[in-house]
Formats: sequence, C-alpha cells, structure tokens
Amino acid sequence: MMIPRENASAGSNFLTMPLIAVLAVISLAGSLLLAGCQSVSGFSTTSLVRIIDASYNAPAVNVSVEGQLLASNVGQGNITTYGKFAPSASATVKITTSSTGKALASTSGSLTANQSQSVLITDIEAGYQVSVLQDQSVAATTGHSDFRFINQAPSTGAVDIYFLPGTSATVYATAKPIIVGLAANAISDYVAIPSSSLYMVIAPAGTKLTITATTIYTSGVFALVGGEVRTVLILDPQLSTRPVQVYTADDVN
Repeated sequence: MMIPRENASAGSNFLTMPLIAVLAVISLAGSLLLAGCQSVSGFSTTSLVRIIDASYNAPAVNVSVEGQLLASNVGQGNITTYGKFAPSASATVKITTSSTGKALASTSGSLTANQSQSVLITDIEAGYQVSVLQDQSVAATTGHSDFRFINQAPSTGAVDIYFLPGTSATVYATAKPIIVGLAANAISDYVAIPSSSLYMVIAPAGTKLTITATTIYTSGVFALVGGEVRTVLILDPQLSTRPVQVYTADDVN
C-alpha cells in the first residue's frame, strides 16, 4: 500500500522533532558531565607529609595521619619519603609504639593542598613532642640551593654552619658561617646559597675551624647545580669526642 508523500513527510517530522529534543538533552547532559569531570580533575586534593624522627628515647614508632598509617617502625635519624593525604585545616597526627601500639604523643596540624609538611618527633624537653612543619615546596631560584637546619643536639648546644669550597686550613682560615649560633631545639629558615660543589661544615658555636678538631663535622661534597631544597637534621654524637650526627633530606629536586 502506497503512503501519500505528504503523510510520509508529516510522519517523518513527527518522529524527528522529539528525537532532536532527546539528543539535545543527552548532549547537554554529556557536556555538563564532562565539565564536571574536568573541574574535579583540575582540583588537587593532595598534601604531602613525611616524618623526621629526632627522638633520643622513643622506641621504634608508627605514625598515622587522620587514621591512615604514614610509616611504621621509624627510629631516630629516619627521614621518610613523602606520603599523600587529603588537605585538612586540622589533621590529627598520632605517634604509637611499633611493638605494642601504645600512644606516645599526638598533635593536629594544617595539611595544605599542593604543599609539603614534616612531622617532627622530638624529646629534648620532658616527654615526647610531635609538631607539623611547613616545608618549602618549590625549587630554589636559578643558580641557588636552599637549606633549612633543625638543631636537635642539646649536648652540643648552639652550632655554626658553613658551606665551603674545600676543607683545607687555608679555606678554614677565612671561612664565614651562613648560620651563626643556631640554638638547640631551634629550626632555621630556609637559607639560599650559590650553587656549586661545596662541603657543609658544622661546629659548636664560636669554634675556630681547624683541620685537627674532632668536634667539627664535615660532609662529603654537595654537587649543587641549582634548584635543590634540603632539610638538615643535626643530632648529638654517640661519642662526646665525635662531631654531631647529620641527616640530610630532599625537599625538592
């Protein structure tokens, strides 16, 4: 049976208009969904956290952030790599013994999106303390390297810190510290130094540098090319006739 052309055209229009409307709605919904996905993927919810254990008396510990384990069996001198957490204006940090789970200390601190933080464990004063430090999260300026120092050496006391091109008596004779008298239990700001091959030298404050002094710490050479950011932890030596113990961690680069 033949369908008149005009009726066929009318039927075609009747079917096409609702279909166009449906397709338009689907297209709009898809666009909104895509826009929503782009918004979510473009918004970072990551905050970086690590542990710096400077405790002399704490046993091996576990550290959790907002109920999530950051690291386990951590001991003095350990500086862990960064873990990823959701940003929080007041994140809970708990320190417990690895062996029994006994609570040792806790605190709360701000975890900022796209930023790095360090959980510092100390016990210079009575009991264990835990604090959250804000780390530098961007590279040092071109041609410079940034260093921060944490002095947790109460027996050694205040220290002077140098970066030198060598460790000879001639270099020592004219050396000038970049940090003078950093007290025990103190944390320096980040200090920028011109990048090159340098030795880090740490001595009790006011010490005259000599190549024979046993209480002067000298690092291996730092081959600094620029952009590096480092945190240096200073602890008392295990033997009183030895230099301080030093641990260096990469913050950036």
